[in-house]
Amino acid sequence: MINGSTWSQNLRAEIGKAVIGQDAVIERLLVALLANGHVLLEGMPGLAKTLLIKSLGTALGVQFERIQFTPDLLPSDVVGTMIFQPKTGEFTAHRGPIFANLVLADEINRAPAKVQSALLEAMQERQVTIGGTTHPLPKPFFVMATQNPVEQEGTYPLPEAQVDRFLFKLLVDYPDADEEALMMERWGQVTKAPELQAASSGAELLELRNAVDQVHVSPAVQGYILALVRGSRALTVPDAKGYHLLSFGASPRASLALYQASRALAWLRGEDFVSPALVQDVAHDVMRHRVGLTYEAEAAEQTPDKILAELIAKTPVPSV
Repeated sequence: MINGSTWSQNLRAEIGKAVIGQDAVIERLLVALLANGHVLLEGMPGLAKTLLIKSLGTALGVQFERIQFTPDLLPSDVVGTMIFQPKTGEFTAHRGPIFANLVLADEINRAPAKVQSALLEAMQERQVTIGGTTHPLPKPFFVMATQNPVEQEGTYPLPEAQVDRFLFKLLVDYPDADEEALMMERWGQVTKAPELQAASSGAELLELRNAVDQVHVSPAVQGYILALVRGSRALTVPDAKGYHLLSFGASPRASLALYQASRALAWLRGEDFVSPALVQDVAHDVMRHRVGLTYEAEAAEQTPDKILAELIAKTPVPSV
């Protein structure tokens, strides 16, 4: 069986034909694939979020579908609907673009709540219901969504119930000067898009998950994961002055996500056990979208990442 380093290098080599930089984000996307989790990418326009996910689908060798979310999108545009067949006089299920291995929900916050809720069953249960009949989705199945953090007009905030179903919320930042210069040099005069080849497959990914399941997580590290998650809930309790940082803490899904993601990251880096450092490495991406800031915290210019950094700093680290 292929090891984590080789698998990662093969996929990165193909993705690198189309996307320059974003190494940390690419690693997190690979971790999400191995951990069977969905990803929400947030960043300014023009940072290649859509191109990155599309390139990942091609390099992975799976069926890829893109759904451009707009205010007039309907749930049936995502999951499908029943179509009347005049020849037979019967209704048959027409499957929507959700029936793919990797689904890109582009600008997911531009669709109203009824469309966003159509994704809930698919993301959690890996199935959808059309005309009263349940249809399983292909294996593997992932939703990778993008959103713009600054535009407010014509957008709808994602409900907490849906945000909680994303394994990671990744913040995509601007490339550095060298990477941006390389972009101009490589793509400034290119008229033809690069052709990517499949470097893996859905079947191989499902097989690799068995190797990830063999990564050991000691009781001490499991306790550390619980301490971080439960510590976020402790920040919802007001102090003597009535001040508290969070309106709600991380849900039990955060514990499961930290457990799964840290194991996948360990395997990807060639480790056979999870260390506290690996848990800390993925903690922000797992928990930043699972905590809610109070008005007082926002007024004090606090952010989820700042609060989580303080939480990690004060939580005792076990020796393993």
